[in-house]
Amino acid sequence: MSRLIIVSNRVAVPSKERRNQAGGLAVAMRSVLQQRSGIWFGWSGGIAPEDSELKTHAIEHGGISYVVTDLGEDDYQEYYNGFANRMLWPIMHYRLDLAEFSRRDLTGYMRVNNHFADELHKLIKPDDIIWVHDYHLIPCAKALRDRGHKNKIGFFLHIPFPPPEIMTALPSHSRLIPDMSHYDLVGFQTENDADNFGRYLHSECGMTRVSRFAYKTPHGMVNVGVFPIGIETANFSAAAQRAARSGFVSRFVESLAGRAMIIGVDRLDYSKGLALRMEAFESFLTHYPQWQGEVTYLQITPKSRSEIQEYGDMERKISEAAGRINGAFGEVSWTPIRYVNRAHARSELAGLYRAAKAALVTPLRDGMNLVAKEYLAAQNPLDPGVLILSRFAGAANELKAALLVNPYDIEAVGAAIDRALSMSLEERRSRHQQMYEILCANDIAHWGERFLSSLAGQTAVPTKPARSAH
Repeated sequence: MSRLIIVSNRVAVPSKERRNQAGGLAVAMRSVLQQRSGIWFGWSGGIAPEDSELKTHAIEHGGISYVVTDLGEDDYQEYYNGFANRMLWPIMHYRLDLAEFSRRDLTGYMRVNNHFADELHKLIKPDDIIWVHDYHLIPCAKALRDRGHKNKIGFFLHIPFPPPEIMTALPSHSRLIPDMSHYDLVGFQTENDADNFGRYLHSECGMTRVSRFAYKTPHGMVNVGVFPIGIETANFSAAAQRAARSGFVSRFVESLAGRAMIIGVDRLDYSKGLALRMEAFESFLTHYPQWQGEVTYLQITPKSRSEIQEYGDMERKISEAAGRINGAFGEVSWTPIRYVNRAHARSELAGLYRAAKAALVTPLRDGMNLVAKEYLAAQNPLDPGVLILSRFAGAANELKAALLVNPYDIEAVGAAIDRALSMSLEERRSRHQQMYEILCANDIAHWGERFLSSLAGQTAVPTKPARSAH
């Protein structure tokens, strides 16, 4: 079997501090690498001292080889904080109003991609298969092709790909986006994202569409596929059952004093729609006063990118909204919203999910959103909670038995909360069973193998989300 080289912005090398806190990409990549030999390459997270040489070194852990490289301070500011997260991230999430273009940042972005390619050049063998991940590394394949590598190279975009009408607002789009055609296979979370990419190749690059999911390029052929990412369904379900009996979850449930609990778990980011979600919960309390004093909303939101001013402003706005709602509706014995800014281990989150009567997963735009899938996997099938899910999350394409909402419609989301808390046991069981079957059919292990099998065969047939028999 050919060796697999996975390339991502960050490499999640296991450690005591990171135990049980790995995100969706880390869980997915470890699952893939445990099934086949290979290397995981990317940024170490370290910043090299000024004017020093960037170090690259290998680490062996748990049967997996990790190769990590440092970045310089300018690299970090221009490539990561700059072009990737101040330009590409907002545009990919349809937020043109938040995009900040800087040619210096673009130069830094290209420089880091070339640094990655230089270090990979030292590792790659002729029969290696290379799998590149996410918006940080769009030009990586072209950089490797320029260094003479003819390996099979695939790319998976974990976040949305907007329509050409939005993507062309990126000042450098004609320099950057066509580089994606140097991959043999480009994978997306949804058919909508794949179609948007195909429209871009056709309208902006003049590439001939051979079929719906294959395009002829000046240097060969690029295939496109739809591969909605999953989770370790059975493992997460088992973890939730264990965690529900833990002292941490037991103490939390006891603190609710018999009240129903709604949960939200999101990284602090404007794409998650947290401010609108707070307003929706306020609308719920206003229009359904019978629930006042009877329900607690737990919102867990670890801080991220705090050095970027917009994120600091967002943090203050959401904190103020939670405080205002608590002040307006709270009582001495009841706080409507518990707003927490620290990260929790996945095992702890699994137990909290299982204890929640409903989950609010209402991003304004999301590639997939694995919180929705983790919440479902954590539920007790005999007495499951209800998933309230934004129609603009990629997960909505699979989880159609959730209560699908428009996160911009505050009153409708408030009404969905009331419906979730009032839903009969029979309906809750039916909805959960349908969605759990889909999670099992599209488990994380199957996701990785589907992508790599398509890359090896360069098939142009998209992967369809599994459908329930119900």
